Amino acid sequence: MLAFVPALCLAGFWVGGEPALVVIALSIPFVWIIFGGLENLVRRRMARVPVSGLMAPDAFRPKVHTVREDVADTDRTSAVFVLEIDEFSTLTSRFEPAAVDRVLKTIGQRIQSAARQSDAISRIGDSRFAMCLGPVKHLDLESCIQMSSRIQNAIEDPIALDGTAIYVTSSVGFCLLNRAPGTTGNDWVNGAIAALNEAQQRGPASVRAYSTELHSRLKNRATLRDEVVVALEQGQIQPWFQPQISTDTGKVTGFEALARWIHTERGAISPAEFLPAIEEAGLLERLAEVMMYHTFTALKAWDAAGVKVPQVGVNFSGSELSNPRLVDKISWELDRFGLTPDRLAVEILETVVTDSLDDTITLNINALTKLGCQIDLDDFGTGHASLSAIRRFGVGRIKIDRSFVMKADRDPEQQRMISAVLTMAERLGIETLAEGVETVGEHALLAQLGCDYVQGFGIARPMPFEKTLDWIRAHDAKVQDAPPIPLRRSN
Repeated sequence: MLAFVPALCLAGFWVGGEPALVVIALSIPFVWIIFGGLENLVRRRMARVPVSGLMAPDAFRPKVHTVREDVADTDRTSAVFVLEIDEFSTLTSRFEPAAVDRVLKTIGQRIQSAARQSDAISRIGDSRFAMCLGPVKHLDLESCIQMSSRIQNAIEDPIALDGTAIYVTSSVGFCLLNRAPGTTGNDWVNGAIAALNEAQQRGPASVRAYSTELHSRLKNRATLRDEVVVALEQGQIQPWFQPQISTDTGKVTGFEALARWIHTERGAISPAEFLPAIEEAGLLERLAEVMMYHTFTALKAWDAAGVKVPQVGVNFSGSELSNPRLVDKISWELDRFGLTPDRLAVEILETVVTDSLDDTITLNINALTKLGCQIDLDDFGTGHASLSAIRRFGVGRIKIDRSFVMKADRDPEQQRMISAVLTMAERLGIETLAEGVETVGEHALLAQLGCDYVQGFGIARPMPFEKTLDWIRAHDAKVQDAPPIPLRRSN
């Protein structure tokens, strides 16, 4: 109804001038009330009334501090629990705010039912609840884990909402008083929140306890996050290149650029350690820029040396693919280096294709395909990418995850799965590359089954650019006279 108000006012002013405009303005509130606007507003406000019995958020931390002071120098103790609803953003995207509030009220009531009357409970965030146990004489790690499980089980019971059953899970972090950092109630609550953050890193419905080891890990993670910012700008993080070869000719068909950090004091730091730090620092796009710059520099150097490297694959995360300026940025960089788009393979995880609800990601991937870049679907088999998604994103090659490849030469079941993937790819006109090839037997089997390319430690480990030229020349000399492996393609 509100959409017609401007037009109504304009028409009234045109016909009756300012008096008509005043009449319309005075009439709008009454019309809004008649059509139920006030009733809807009251209903929405009522839906947001706090759950009876829950403590106000601003009173919870002082209460925790009071409990800490009360049990000091006594034989009693306590613990603080902080829990958060998993995938809350999915819930808010599916339902109206009033419906989400009803779900949260139900969860609050269930937490109360799992707790004792002496326990203090509060909703301290949109989807986050906290509980401070009333002082008790006996409380250990095992009893806190049991308490966490009891709360989680209560929350996971289906919730009736508008004729449907809603299922939610929660992650829990807790901090025993005798392990709490600092000396204040705030420190105690922050310890439980740190444990919750650690639980959420492990996946949905996880439980973690605060400990001195966790404190050390968090401190190291914060230090690493600060250092990674400097490392990116000082050139400590650069791509190392792992070769990809043809199973038909044995020749090098490209490389994958993999981020490596050589720390000035600690030496090589595992990507599993520093990539999450880069993500936490919000620097994934900066990492992609660094990787592209050094990759394109390497391509020009290989060309100048007379070495044939058709293309290099660079990984792009979901957040990078959500950047509306991504295609222009890549196109500009290619032009700056004088490279054609087919020299770049854009590697995207299967989970990005499966989970993507962002139209920008779809538009970017399709635009990169039209630009001439190859789209590689990485870690294929670990997600649930549909055939329509593969077609929609213009995937040119699928990279079979190493979990399928490992010991495939000795496992008939693995061989059947690989054959099924290769047959599907052949029918769709998509190339295939097997990752994680570590043995001659795996390499030979994949070639016989008809996989187009292989990559892994059995071919070569990732190496800095300086070592690639010698490796390529040595590899080309080795395979020059090698006989082809006969195909054993199954239909």
